[in-house]
Amino acid sequence: MPLRRVAGAIKGARMGAGRQEQIATRILFFVAGFGMAAWAPLVPFAQARAAIGDGALGLLLLCLGAGSIMTMSVAGALAARFGCRRVVTGAAAPLCLALPLLAFAASPTWLAIGLLVLGGSLGAIDVTMNMHAVIVERASGRSMMSGFHGLFSVGGISGAACMTAALAAGASPVVATLCVVGVIVVAMTMAGPHLLPQAGNGDEPSFAVPHGIVLFIGALCFVAFLAEGAMLDWSAVFLASAHGMAKAYAGLGYALFSLAMAIGRLLGDRAVGRFGGSTVILLGGLCAAAGFALATLAQTWQPALAGFALIGIGCANIVPVLYTSVGRQSAVPEHVAVSAITTLGYAGILAGPAMIGFVAHVSSLSAAFAMLTILLLGVAASGRLLQA
Repeated sequence: MPLRRVAGAIKGARMGAGRQEQIATRILFFVAGFGMAAWAPLVPFAQARAAIGDGALGLLLLCLGAGSIMTMSVAGALAARFGCRRVVTGAAAPLCLALPLLAFAASPTWLAIGLLVLGGSLGAIDVTMNMHAVIVERASGRSMMSGFHGLFSVGGISGAACMTAALAAGASPVVATLCVVGVIVVAMTMAGPHLLPQAGNGDEPSFAVPHGIVLFIGALCFVAFLAEGAMLDWSAVFLASAHGMAKAYAGLGYALFSLAMAIGRLLGDRAVGRFGGSTVILLGGLCAAAGFALATLAQTWQPALAGFALIGIGCANIVPVLYTSVGRQSAVPEHVAVSAITTLGYAGILAGPAMIGFVAHVSSLSAAFAMLTILLLGVAASGRLLQA
């Protein structure tokens, strides 16, 4: 049964079953955020154990993104053929293996292997859970995508907090990651029976070249993820270098951005339902652009922090609305479209920090943030062109 027919089947199902599928989708997003964030506290332990410098570590971290990119298009094709349930549960298994491997890997080679497996697993889960979310949201007849992505943010905060708490309490990295794996196994056991089991019947191609509206949506995803990547990698540096904030506290910028984004996503479905997706992209792009402008023009760090909060609120619902929009187009098969915009979004996260660094090198970090202001204004102006 092709994916669009699956949506009809869900819509005609009992209300209880539909609610269970919605809860299962939320669990998937939580697991993805939880598993990804669990790696961050392990980084200094892995670096010390492998006895590598910052430069070598930076090269190894590319394996995480490379693994994700390699599995995204494959995961979409497999989900279309065999159903979301099989693919996402299959992808969760290597995630549970990769985290303990990274906790005791003592050589660059094993770290690279662990990061490739972790990235590949997360990439496959990311594509499949968004395909699942598109179908479930469409069948429900109401906006749900922002809430789904909000659970990813909650999972990220929870994963980082749980790992940090376990390590601070004296647990070894291996024991801490086994605790994380236990949470993932329990969560997937709860979600698995209620994930979509349907598979395609072969009337949709496994692969197709994305074009037209899908590439346009992918470009908007690239900009949105570029802004998120800039916050992740450059917000602390910007606060310290441009505004003289103490380095020990410069991480508050990203923390405030992340909190604002999580809150914005958890409240986003109500906003989309009331104002429409196009308006949410317009207002979100303007809000995020204003945040970058405020952070750039501010003379002290206090208003810059307020700017980072605006960026989080503004960016919060752009990507969820774009996923809803790609589920409404018919020019490209759904699994290809979701895979394409997810891959382009990851490209923004991976290539973005380097782009920001290049602009900062030839000009200044403030100029790089000004560039993001212009790009986000373009996203805001593009919202009216989407079926959102």
